[in-house]
Amino acid sequence: MSLRSLLPAFACLSVLAPAVVHAQATTSAVTAVRAADFLSSIGACSDIDQRGEHVEQTASCASYLGLRWIRTGIEVRKPVSLFITLHQQTGLRFSWSTLSGGTNLTRLIETARELAAADALLAFEGPNEPNNWGITYQGEKGGGKAPSWLAVAKYQRDLYQAVKSDPLLKRYPVWGISETGAEKDNVGLQYLVIPPGAGTLMPEGTRYADFAVCHNYIIHSHPKPIENRTWNAADPTAVCQVDGLFGNYGVTWGRKFRGYSEAELLKLPRVTTETGCTVGKDVTEQQHGLFLLSMYLDQFKRGWRYTSVYLLRDRSDEGGNQAFGFYKADYTPRLAGVYLHNLTTILADPETSKSSGSWAYAIPSLPATAHDLLLQKNDGTFALVVWGERVSGSDAVTVDLGTAVAAVKIYDPTVGTEPVQTLHNVQAVPLTLNDHPLIVSWQESGAAAGHGL
Repeated sequence: MSLRSLLPAFACLSVLAPAVVHAQATTSAVTAVRAADFLSSIGACSDIDQRGEHVEQTASCASYLGLRWIRTGIEVRKPVSLFITLHQQTGLRFSWSTLSGGTNLTRLIETARELAAADALLAFEGPNEPNNWGITYQGEKGGGKAPSWLAVAKYQRDLYQAVKSDPLLKRYPVWGISETGAEKDNVGLQYLVIPPGAGTLMPEGTRYADFAVCHNYIIHSHPKPIENRTWNAADPTAVCQVDGLFGNYGVTWGRKFRGYSEAELLKLPRVTTETGCTVGKDVTEQQHGLFLLSMYLDQFKRGWRYTSVYLLRDRSDEGGNQAFGFYKADYTPRLAGVYLHNLTTILADPETSKSSGSWAYAIPSLPATAHDLLLQKNDGTFALVVWGERVSGSDAVTVDLGTAVAAVKIYDPTVGTEPVQTLHNVQAVPLTLNDHPLIVSWQESGAAAGHGL
């Protein structure tokens, strides 16, 4: 089965193709990505109403951050009505899973039907990190300390079949399991569908998932500051220095089982269901906030359809060793929470079906530590996000909009939600880039008098 046939219609990502003009003297038309599509990619992990969390605060925190989805599942032992109410209050949708160690497929499907009927379901996900949380499925142990992953593979196969054979659920994507790179025996979980000649223990043609799953945490083997840290963590190739796509679906990091080629990985449908970093020894609260801002942008730009940060709120039941959250355990927002609120407020856009347009622009001499993404809102407003990932220093760049624009607003999400500068009748927009995003915004019909697009 080709990779192209695995892509659901809603998951066609223009960000997968190189769309931006770097270091060129002339402008070139760039197709914008809908702002709503980027915003819909932004999620977080949350226990919602257990482990010290309370659903009222979960709703408030998620709304403030502008989250569109939460990674959760039947491990959260609450009635489905709680999730539906949360969806109705906030618009949140949920990726649904048995999570760590669970295999109750019957209950997973039954509860998912209720979520789907309320339009609160986003996707299904396989077991969480079975290398750390082994499972028992149909009397067979797999993952964890067991010598084989066959039970994990059989569960994931059956999950896929159960979803795709259900008239109500079959339109929802199935995401794979996390940490396939830890396979002890070659059961083929490094593939979405096992191809001919793979030589795996499970048969050729076994279907596991529509999307690959990774837990590509920002800081892995390099705790000290490095440039382009979050850009690198999102890299789908062997260049990635963290626990990324290549080590789980290219050549597995455990036993070196081969999966997809690097060319195939570039096109592989993929999501991240855990990423982030802790505030503490090597990362200040300020750095944590900057990392998470650039991380969401990098992930989307590099082809990850959805990204969930671990965690929404610090755990209060793990001996104080959790410092990942947008919020502290007492629900005080960290800078990461404030910065993300500002970014999603600046880019705010409802989920609509309106297609985006294009604009011809260029950013000559854009350094390797800087990246850009052209978004467009439903009302026609363009939002060009340009972000730097320097450890120190800055770069002066100029955005050439190709034609004079009546009014250009520049936003800085580390400052607030209002423009930090407004320019009139300009074609060239100067920016100083360092370690966070800036947003350059203008109206679709905003060309100055006498100038056409």
